Amino acid sequence: MKSIGRKTGLMAGAMLLIAGCGSFGGERHGGPTASPTPAQSANGVSDTPVKIGDAYTIGGTTYTPADTADYDEVGYASWYGEELAGRPTANGETFDPAGISAAHKTLPLPSYIEVTALDTGRTILVRVNDRGPMVNDRLIDLSRGAAEQLGLSAGVSAVRVRRTSPPAAERAQLRAGGPVRERIATPGSLLAILRSKIQAMPIPKGMAPTPAIESQPASPVASGKAKAGDDRVAVDGSPPAKLVSKPVVPNTGKYVVQVGAFSSESRANAAAKSVGGTVRKAGNLWRVRIGPFASEAEAQGGLATARTKGFSDALVQRDH
Repeated sequence: MKSIGRKTGLMAGAMLLIAGCGSFGGERHGGPTASPTPAQSANGVSDTPVKIGDAYTIGGTTYTPADTADYDEVGYASWYGEELAGRPTANGETFDPAGISAAHKTLPLPSYIEVTALDTGRTILVRVNDRGPMVNDRLIDLSRGAAEQLGLSAGVSAVRVRRTSPPAAERAQLRAGGPVRERIATPGSLLAILRSKIQAMPIPKGMAPTPAIESQPASPVASGKAKAGDDRVAVDGSPPAKLVSKPVVPNTGKYVVQVGAFSSESRANAAAKSVGGTVRKAGNLWRVRIGPFASEAEAQGGLATARTKGFSDALVQRDH
């Protein structure tokens, strides 16, 4: 699976830097930070004070933050990870790629949202603590940990984003960087309505069309006891430094994307990291693949990701 700019705004006489970010396949484009939030909790993360901020303009587009209690939209999600690890978010927190967080253009910071993957119906709870993505064809930027928990392997995926007010225990768990248990999978009838809404939207470059309406969404996964990042897949027993961060996909798919075969293991690892794939030894070569996928239509999304990253010879294969 797929540059950082900074803007500032004045609020109540204090400096509030509005962070903007966009990402594709884990690479983030554009985005500011903020000064530290006062009165932080012991672990450096607090839900107060809530920050909204003034309207701001980036790339000729003006965004107006607002406290919209019933926010509920469909759009496309990108994700970002280690390239911003340790840097301040828009509300002054420290970005943790493994945490379950997100960047949004206008919601208050922090906010809590339910994010649903429209290809599977899986829904997770996410904490918004940053601004972005400053790319108009995308609705939200998920942390690597959030993308992994939701099962997103492509650079850009169709999602529903709905603001919610979770229990205090779930808020505390997300503030501490851990995931909470997934919500019940979205019913097929509602999923069909959400997919019909997004079908009318322009598809971001490099992404396959949203899947057609299916009879049943994927079953929810109980992840409340899991730690974000625990499902990372090692490449051919390589040491931790060569781990490729990738959501776990059950090995039941019938299709894979063959990205390429390399004579150098280091080159294969680099290629796998850039597309969110895995490496498998094949004789004297190291083969990079994305998947497996349950259908050829899903595999086309992985193919688009590989070709966007420059692997023009990538192709979809049956995984026997």
